[in-house]
Amino acid sequence: MSVIELENVSRAFTVSSRTGLRRTRREVRAVDGLSFTVEPGEVVGYIGPNGAGKSTTIKMLTGILVPTGGTIRVAGVDPSRNRMKLAKRIGVVFGQRTTLWWDLPLKDSFAVLQKMYGVPRARHAENLATFVELLNLGDLLDVPVRQLSLGQRMRGDIAAALLHDPEIVYLDEPTIGLDIISKARLREFLAEVNKERGTTIILTTHDLDDIEALCSRVMVIDHGRQVYDGTLAGLRASQSAPRTLVVDLASSLPAITVDGATVTKVDGPRQHLTFPTSTSAAPLVAQIAANYPLVDLSVAEPTIESIIARLYTAATPTP
Repeated sequence: MSVIELENVSRAFTVSSRTGLRRTRREVRAVDGLSFTVEPGEVVGYIGPNGAGKSTTIKMLTGILVPTGGTIRVAGVDPSRNRMKLAKRIGVVFGQRTTLWWDLPLKDSFAVLQKMYGVPRARHAENLATFVELLNLGDLLDVPVRQLSLGQRMRGDIAAALLHDPEIVYLDEPTIGLDIISKARLREFLAEVNKERGTTIILTTHDLDDIEALCSRVMVIDHGRQVYDGTLAGLRASQSAPRTLVVDLASSLPAITVDGATVTKVDGPRQHLTFPTSTSAAPLVAQIAANYPLVDLSVAEPTIESIIARLYTAATPTP
């Protein structure tokens, strides 16, 4: 059975504005007719531009907001009607809003959470030891939360969200404020939690490296509507973003001529050519090798950033 089910879900807000002495009100749909399911153990990237409706969706999934229309079931229950029951089955990290106690040492926040969720002491100690090691929190346990850096606090928040063994975890920008090494370690940690515990993870992020490293499935939302749901490979194919052939020649030359490809950049002896994703690079390479002093070449696939940008452009309504 699906752990998350949304059917034709909408959420509207009333926005007031004033023009002179006249006040007007209008309805804004943050989420509009959203339907999808998530299976146990999936790691889903839920992405979109600012204001697309991502946070509103997560708030409805956790029961913080009630949908204007449609139905939601998470772990078999209606989130808005069963918030207390659902809280023990989910973990949440909301971006820069900490769930830790600001003036308490990190270890005391973890102790409070053990009491709140009623986690058996032995299980809490086991989880805590695991997460402290994997997230490198040992030197931070006695530090008040207010003295932690953003990246340190984020690691603490992620540990806090997982200490009670939730079935589902919602993570909003989990690698914000982390350096490259810490990001890699956190991604490894999340992949391990998913693999070993079967935890379902819903990840919202602007760091698309997180998506590529962790997610088997991507959902893209724009203006409250779903514009894509599938694999990263399927997303790349759906947008037909061009590939790039990077050619190194023995000497600097004007833009070379190759059937089926277009030179987009000349940088001394290096030239960049774009060609359709559906086209094989082999005939292009053969042409270049036969007609130009080729030294080296490489094929660059379209970046996920460029593909998402194309998708947003296609989904944006024309004024």
